[in-house]
Amino acid sequence: MDVITADEKAKIQGKLDALIASRPVITNRIAEARALGDLKENAEYHAAREQQGMDEAEIRRLEERLSTAQVVDTTKTADGVVFIGSTVKLREQGDDEIETYRLVGESTDGEGDEDVIEVTATSPMGEALMKARVGEIVRVNAPRGVKRFEILEII
Repeated sequence: MDVITADEKAKIQGKLDALIASRPVITNRIAEARALGDLKENAEYHAAREQQGMDEAEIRRLEERLSTAQVVDTTKTADGVVFIGSTVKLREQGDDEIETYRLVGESTDGEGDEDVIEVTATSPMGEALMKARVGEIVRVNAPRGVKRFEILEII
């Protein structure tokens, strides 16, 4: 099951709405390209049909995702416990630098705050952070070995 925040659901719905709204535009492109004649060597026609196929596949994927996703109510999570939607400040052991991470249900397209590192709940970092508390040291099995982070604060 996919667990997402209300903000993530709104972003997915926005993408879906934009794709559905673009259907007539693609249909017009196909009609215009078809009117040019020979379809065997008509690159515009084939490109428009390919775009239509990719858009329809994405619409189906997003609709399926929205129908099965569970929206988490971030107001009902326990205080001091990391859950999807939480933003936390971490310090890697042996390092003085403090970094800010946000635990998300799905990977976003980088539209958020550039000072916050987004990690999905299914990533090694996300799995380590899930249900951890302030003051705990979490262990992350990273590709380059095990890293340990202290949870300093949940924002």
